Amino acid sequence: MKESKFMWLFVFFDLPTKTKKERRKYTQFRNHLLKDGFIMMQFSVYTRICKGDDSIETHKKRVKEHIPPKGNVRMISITDLQYAKMETLIGIKTVEEKLEKKQLLLF
Repeated sequence: MKESKFMWLFVFFDLPTKTKKERRKYTQFRNHLLKDGFIMMQFSVYTRICKGDDSIETHKKRVKEHIPPKGNVRMISITDLQYAKMETLIGIKTVEEKLEKKQLLLF
């Protein structure tokens, strides 16, 4: 039996917000990410922890189902080890980032 490893899924997006309709679509997309367990790492950069490739694929599919018709949305998944090597060059980790790591230890 293959052991599932923890991975991080990142969603990066740049969506138009000039019109009321565009702002509504932006808000709906952002709210979907939050409801699906993503946390805001930076403006327009959201991340969530997943256990294994199946979980990554499930959440990728959910993101794709809620993409607004305009703008740019990108995703990448990285291992927990790669995530741990990330450097914060200026600023501090958000409260959500700190909580996410503590929650991972509970698994």
